[in-house]
Amino acid sequence: MSKIKKNKTIILAAISVCLIILIIWILWANTALEINTHVINSDNLPESFSGFRIAQVSDLHNANFGEENEILLEKLKETNPDIIVITGDLVDSRNTDIEVGIEFAKKAVEIAPTYYVTGNHESRISEYGTLKEGLLDAGVVVLENERVELERAGEKIVLLGVDDPSFQTSYLFGDSASVTDSALQELTDEENAYTILLAHRPELFKTYVENDVDLVFCGHAHGGQFRLPFVGGLVAPNQGFFPKYDAGFYMEDNTTMVVSRGIGNSILPLRINNRPEIVVIELSKR
Repeated sequence: MSKIKKNKTIILAAISVCLIILIIWILWANTALEINTHVINSDNLPESFSGFRIAQVSDLHNANFGEENEILLEKLKETNPDIIVITGDLVDSRNTDIEVGIEFAKKAVEIAPTYYVTGNHESRISEYGTLKEGLLDAGVVVLENERVELERAGEKIVLLGVDDPSFQTSYLFGDSASVTDSALQELTDEENAYTILLAHRPELFKTYVENDVDLVFCGHAHGGQFRLPFVGGLVAPNQGFFPKYDAGFYMEDNTTMVVSRGIGNSILPLRINNRPEIVVIELSKR
């Protein structure tokens, strides 16, 4: 074998090895659940809620991590949450299996009280009524433009949940911000209680800020699906390329928004540099 042919063979072998490693890494990263824990400080938080832990699951999209999601549930249990919040797209409208979501919910409520809001995929399926009934039967609190008060040692915080705007007819005319704003104006009041909002869509951040919500949990963006170093997500629903709100924390005035990268996938079956995550927020009195 000539020296040139030998060098070409070595180069091709090296490229092949690198491609195999890359494929293995991508496949591993799509199933390697990550727990990301953060502390949120606030002057408005009641003292008794300092240390209160909230675990967020978003965009499951019928995914199974282990048999009947045992891996996801075990990791969720490890976070030792006071409550669990599910911020939409528990199912996938393109490949709907509501039993996956319901079975997950049944076991989630055994870990901690669980609260749920809809995503855009729930609005697309004819089985949403059955899904909702299954969640309620499991003990999940389904918040459809509703509010509940959480009490601890005689103090309270307010938990709001808004339906995905795609459930409303006016959404067809591209008016998602107005739909959500109307819902929030009905739910908020003049009291200065610390307020947490569960909503699916991060692109409506300005609307959440304008309604003076303290803390918002969102999903929907899937972390931008493909995450580029030093850039962030590549593309997200309703935000297009290089989305502004793809993952992590966003703050304006008195509002902090947490955007989960989510658990499952939808149109695109793979994530790149974008592990599925459970977000855990620990509240702290500043």
